Amino acid sequence: MWVSVRANVRVSSAARRSAREALQIAVRAGGFSAIVVVGMAVFGVALLYATFYVWLGVDSPDSMKVTDLPLLLVGYGFGASFVALFAQLGGGIYTKAADVGADLVGKVEQGIPEDDPRNPAVIADLVGDNVGDCAARGADLFESIAAEIISAMILGATMAQRCKIEDPSGFILFPLVVHSFDLVVSSVGILSIRGTRDSGLISPIEDPMAIMQKGYSITILLAVLTFGGSTRWLLYTEQAPTAWFNFALCGLVGIITAYAFVWISKYYTDYKHEPVRLLALSSSTGHGTNIIAGVSLGMEATALPVLVISIAIISAFWLGRTCGLVDELGNPTGGLFGTAVATMGMLSTAAYVLTMDMFGPIADNAGGIVEMSQQPESVREITDILDAVGNTTKATTKGFAIGSAALASFLLFSAYMDEVAAFAQLPFKEVDIAIPEVFVGGLLGSMLIFLFSGWACSAVGRTAQEVVTEVRRQFIERPGIMDYKEKPDYGRCVAIVASASLREMIKPGALAILSPMAVGIIFRILGHATGQPLLGAKVVASMLMFATVTGILMALFLNTSGGAWDNAKKYIETGALGGKGSEAHKAAITGDTVGDPFKDTAGPSIHVLIKMLATITLVMAPIFL
Repeated sequence: MWVSVRANVRVSSAARRSAREALQIAVRAGGFSAIVVVGMAVFGVALLYATFYVWLGVDSPDSMKVTDLPLLLVGYGFGASFVALFAQLGGGIYTKAADVGADLVGKVEQGIPEDDPRNPAVIADLVGDNVGDCAARGADLFESIAAEIISAMILGATMAQRCKIEDPSGFILFPLVVHSFDLVVSSVGILSIRGTRDSGLISPIEDPMAIMQKGYSITILLAVLTFGGSTRWLLYTEQAPTAWFNFALCGLVGIITAYAFVWISKYYTDYKHEPVRLLALSSSTGHGTNIIAGVSLGMEATALPVLVISIAIISAFWLGRTCGLVDELGNPTGGLFGTAVATMGMLSTAAYVLTMDMFGPIADNAGGIVEMSQQPESVREITDILDAVGNTTKATTKGFAIGSAALASFLLFSAYMDEVAAFAQLPFKEVDIAIPEVFVGGLLGSMLIFLFSGWACSAVGRTAQEVVTEVRRQFIERPGIMDYKEKPDYGRCVAIVASASLREMIKPGALAILSPMAVGIIFRILGHATGQPLLGAKVVASMLMFATVTGILMALFLNTSGGAWDNAKKYIETGALGGKGSEAHKAAITGDTVGDPFKDTAGPSIHVLIKMLATITLVMAPIFL
């Protein structure tokens, strides 16, 4: 946030000179924030690992084994999840309540443009972009990376122990090395986007999305090379000389999966492609058809990502399983670690993807500054182009985030089962949903996702009502606002959304934190009463499994439909189907308003929710036994 609020004024100034220069400043500002976020996640885990290693005297006589050390880091992932949930939930409520309130009164009732300084909610809307996108998405991916590093370290240590590998440190430290290289390769990709000054003239540029994708392609290519080198360096073992190559292929599967998620999200949310154009066309026949088309598009858009993630998990599991590493009984043991390596591959370009996300609110705020300072139309056209690209990059980042959340949750689920087995000294390798109590746990998990989403959206609705009431009051009591004779009270709207977002996030946040603990404790008591010591752990495992599956589908639906509604409106504003002020545009504004809490509050919060459920169960596993 510190960077974004300082960068947006520089971007708006650069747009007066050159569109490419504005793009470069926005990307590099987002890149700085992204590098800091990923760097902090890696540094935090590395520092804790090194501290515990020295403090506990690991591998000295009568001390902890190095393979048990990663289990002590689980609390770090839980802390990251806890903060990320409230940052995303509170930030999402803040930004979308302000946005919806500003649009309903400003655009629909008063007919004034977006980001018009006469709108009392405009400052709250622009501040909300930084809170909901920069800060919240940074916390989301920080949590993803921290959870993935820790779970991969646990699985690597477990596999090394089972296979009797002499020096397991390579398997444990591998995730940290991969993400350290991420900082380097993403920096190269970010710096590959260069700007030009055009002697004060506004020049059209090639598609900004194409420029950013070129940088992403460079990042991916470098990530493949560094990932292959890291696997050969750290995962080579004489027990299975070719295992490192299988794991390198697992990483390649993850990198391809990340690219596929970015491409699929772009296809369904960019107005250059057919789905969004058809959605815009549906607006020409009214508000209802726009809503129907948006909902159906979101549902349809769940299919391809689920197929991609399914293929990735199975491919990585079998590549790991056939790597040649076996336990004392000759059973292959590399399957789960192969999936962990694929997750690392997917997140090996996380810093660049986060850059693309943070680019969005910076460009959006720059457009607001240009509008409020009444710059020439040609300057606003440049910031509008960057803003539309920012909407697409934000949608692609959400697709990337849900894919990484799915893989990370699978790893955390496996780590949870291993931890329960270790604490209980009983085998715990499968969850049988034919057992009534376990099936009920699954139902509760799916219900949790829907209830959480409903509460998150209703929180936006209630807060937006307060904003609408305040904006209407100001227009009535200060009629000079519309003629620029009176200044709106921007601070009042900011205060309303700030206090309301803090108040409204308590209920859904408490639901997410307390539900798994309550279910685990209740069924633990029931299990001990009926002679089933693992019943509590099994029911929680079922709850986690169903919540993850339902959450992935729900988040994909909410993110994609919301992003498509937004860009359908942007497409009409380019002059298509009657342009601004037409009936199609009014219908598209309705769709965009409905989609706002979908794509920026409930959807992104579910990413965090499913990872937090996994980390809570991992941390609280002993109380379920």
